[in-house]
Amino acid sequence: MKMWSGRFREPLDSQFERWQRSFEFDRRLLSYELAASAAHARALKSAGVLSADELISILEGLQQIGGTATAAKGLAEDDEAEDVHHFVEKQLVARIGEVGYKLHSGRSRNEQIATDLRLYVRAAIDELHSELAELCAAFTDRAEQAGTAAMPAYTHLQRAEPVLVAHWLLAYVEMFLRDADRLADCRKRLNLCPLGSGAVAGATLPLDRALMADELDFDSATANSIDATSDRDFILEFVNTLSLQCLHLSRWAEEMIIFSTQEFGFVQLPESYSTGSSAMPQKKNPDLLELVRGKTGRVIGSATALMITLKGLPLAYNKDLQETQQPLFDATDTAIGMLPMVAGWMKTVEFAHWRMNDATQSGFMNAWAGATYLVNRGVPSRLAHEQIGKAVKLCVERNCELQDLTLDELRTLNPAFDEGFRDCLKPASVLGIHDVSGGTAPARVHKAIAAAKKKIGTLREVIHAHA
Repeated sequence: MKMWSGRFREPLDSQFERWQRSFEFDRRLLSYELAASAAHARALKSAGVLSADELISILEGLQQIGGTATAAKGLAEDDEAEDVHHFVEKQLVARIGEVGYKLHSGRSRNEQIATDLRLYVRAAIDELHSELAELCAAFTDRAEQAGTAAMPAYTHLQRAEPVLVAHWLLAYVEMFLRDADRLADCRKRLNLCPLGSGAVAGATLPLDRALMADELDFDSATANSIDATSDRDFILEFVNTLSLQCLHLSRWAEEMIIFSTQEFGFVQLPESYSTGSSAMPQKKNPDLLELVRGKTGRVIGSATALMITLKGLPLAYNKDLQETQQPLFDATDTAIGMLPMVAGWMKTVEFAHWRMNDATQSGFMNAWAGATYLVNRGVPSRLAHEQIGKAVKLCVERNCELQDLTLDELRTLNPAFDEGFRDCLKPASVLGIHDVSGGTAPARVHKAIAAAKKKIGTLREVIHAHA
């Protein structure tokens, strides 16, 4: 029996019936549907709609449905159920009889799906937080292991200045920690309970909405029944956050692909995350990195699909909202699936520190240090910049580096040069002058590693609190 069949004289077209069903994908919400139904049942008991025995019977029936689904590894099957709500009602009535129909008293599928999806997204955020903590830890561990190893930093994909390898890796940690913050912010906004909102105007029974919200660990009930049943902002915000997280992963992947080429040779691809060529025996291809880059487009596509689906919907519930579920599920699976892969890659990758360091020894990456030397000797910054630029031009003409110029040659540009200039161009000095919070000076990076570990620890505490 359909949940709405009383008003209709003719059955659904069989092809349309199959086409419009959502059970094939929304059955993954079953555990959340059961939890929300149990909370609703208790509210019905408090409102005097259910007797104590009826409540016990319904709760036991819901528990049995969950147990059966667990035994089947979550793959609930039903060729007739319209959606996960219809499935639960059918299963409940089959187990406990017509009293199962009482569970739907005072509620609508509109509020049910809104609640289930909030519970699903909340659980996904908690899982993502856990995976992001592990990912950040993997990057931070490699940063610590890198010690004082140096590499070129790039702007415009041209060598710019030397930095510590650790400083470079910690840049990604900052990105991923921001992703975790955005997820936490999204979680805070979505953690309101729609139960009791009815179809659009609110429940028709005196249900204790605060009781239901508390039982499901929501902060409180939603404030407006129209908004509660039609709101999918939390899905869009969540998937947009996933898009940004994946964008960060894609930037990382692209950089690792570049650095693993023979032209750079900074990274040795881990064989456990790479494959070969079916034609060229010598090849080792960066498959994980390329898939991360490709799957990012998939997640961004899901965010776009959600935006377009939602952009023209009048209040309140519309069947179009059913189409928000698959982009949500796919984006979530894709984003969560990436994180342990990337963490595993980072734990096993080999960095060619010697080659990275060699790359810092040429290309005038100590030029700003040279300009800073003049600034420290009273030369205005703009003039110092111009004079070191002229020194670089002279080096290009003579095919040498700044430290190869004689003192006499330097003094033709500015008499402020003395023997200390060569010392300021040494790698340790070039790194050391960036001695500001957030800079690449070794002492600052050492503190940054400690700070990153502390932030990861705080994130893990939040995960534990939500467990």
